[in-house]
Formats: sequence, structure tokens, C-alpha cells
Amino acid sequence: MATPSRPVQSASSPRKRRFAMRWYSWLLLVGAVGYGVAAAMHWDDRGLLWVQERFASMPEREASIWLPDYRADIDAKLLPGMEQDEASDLSYNPQSKTLFSVMGKNPFLVELTLEGNVLRKIPLVGWSNPEGVAVLDNGKLAIVDERDHKITIVTVAADTTTLNVADFPQFDLGPSKNQNKAFEGVAWDPHNQRLLLGEERPPALFTWKSDGNGKLTGDKQRVANEELDMRNLSALTIDQRTGHTLALSADSHMLLEIDEEGEYVSFISLLGGFNGLKKTIPRAEGVAMDEKGNLYMVSEPNLFYRFRKPE
Repeated sequence: MATPSRPVQSASSPRKRRFAMRWYSWLLLVGAVGYGVAAAMHWDDRGLLWVQERFASMPEREASIWLPDYRADIDAKLLPGMEQDEASDLSYNPQSKTLFSVMGKNPFLVELTLEGNVLRKIPLVGWSNPEGVAVLDNGKLAIVDERDHKITIVTVAADTTTLNVADFPQFDLGPSKNQNKAFEGVAWDPHNQRLLLGEERPPALFTWKSDGNGKLTGDKQRVANEELDMRNLSALTIDQRTGHTLALSADSHMLLEIDEEGEYVSFISLLGGFNGLKKTIPRAEGVAMDEKGNLYMVSEPNLFYRFRKPE
């Protein structure tokens, strides 16, 4: 009697199953890596913010800076002779209608026109690593030295050619959680008579009462803000029209608008292809805003940018 034949199993079936398993594992791995990168870069937060922006009303937009409307009209202009100096911050002077920037690697202060042309360079004698600058009142500037953890209030006149740290009052900023990634951002808030200070990593905000003429009173105070979701904090500026703060992050390639209650309002990406930028801003380290709402940025090593809203 003939034995019933059994169905012949395809030799390729186990291989197909193994291939499917490998493909599934690779898909999971790619997904996990993608999620990790997105979380590290805070793309998820930016995605949520982008959705929130879509629901903002026109009155809400008009009452804010509203960064999505800005476009670069000066894109990566070279600051001549500063290739090795590392532009570190930027501040607008409403009296002279000029900008001041500090160079961190080879310490000096540079004054610029609103088109990014160099007017003068002022050596900073005695500073180790100036990373922040803010224009105060009556020719006073606050300069933050990240390495020395100090803030110095200097006086800059039209005929100033050099500045020596020993000639001016200094204030100790105290220790930071990460001593190598300490205070970088500083901005003057004349309406509240205080300095706004920013730690680079982990990002944190502080205020320090001041009269704007070289005197600081009390001690710096931590600002309770759980919304400062960025990889690092490079620079700060305050819009005098709205009172809103702009926080710049070089690592996250973004500029963030925060209202007076510490809530997100809007943001722009500093990646190439967005907001009129041909290429990604390499390392955005300074931001300033004038009374008309024009935005200015500097990036290491020696690049200058200007953003405006279309008229």
C-alpha cells in the first residue's frame, strides 16, 4: 500500500521568516534611534510648538514678536579679520544705533553697524573668556566672563580704545552646576530694572536687580521656568515693545520667544532652507533686537545675520 505523500515545505520559508525578523528588528532599531535623536534635539517640543502656533489668533500674533514671520535679509556676512576670534554675543545700543559684540577666544569688544560693518575693535584686557554682553544705560555695558564666573560693568565712550577689567566693578556670579558650561546670556530689562542672566547647560534663567548705571543690588534670583526646553542656552535679548524674551540655542538651532509669564509664544528654526537662510547657521551665539523689531545674530566663528519682517 502506498504511503501518502506529505506536502513539501518550501526551503525558502525559514529564510523568509528570518529575513522578516531581521527587517522588523532593524525597523525597531531605526525607530528607537530616531526617537532618541528627536528627543535630544527637542524636535518633539518644536512640533508641539508648531501646532500651537497654528491655533494662535491674529490679535495674539500682533501682541507678540511672532518669529515665524521673520526672514533673513543679511545671510552669513563675514566679519573681516575675526576668523579666529569666535563671536560670542550681541547687544543693541539704542543711543548710537549700533551693535556691540564680544569675541571670546581673543577677548575684545567690537562695535558694528546695523549692516554688520565693523566700526571699531576695543581690546578687553584681563578677561579670560567673555561670552555675554548687554548695553545698559548711559554708556554702561555688562560683560559676562564664563570662565571666571564674573560680570563686569564697563563704561564705553565714543573715544574708548581699550578696556581693562581692573578699572571697573565686578560681581561674582557664583558656582554653576556645570562650571564649564556656566553663564553665557545676559540682557538688560529697563522696565523691571534688572539684568536677565542665562546659564548655558542645563539651560536656566536668573535675574539680578540693577539701576542700569553700574550698580547691582542683592543677589541673583533663579527664575522658575520649566518651559526652557532646548539643548543649551547661548544668548538672551528682551524686546522692549512687548517685554518678551528671546532665548537662543546654538545646539538646538532655534530662537525661542517667551512671554513675561515664561510661556512659549513662537520660534524660528536656524536650519538652512528655513526663514530665508540658505545654509544652517553654524553656531549661533548672539542675538539682539532694535526698537523697530529687527533681529540681529552672530555665529562662530565670524558670521553676521539680520532678520526682518516683510513690509
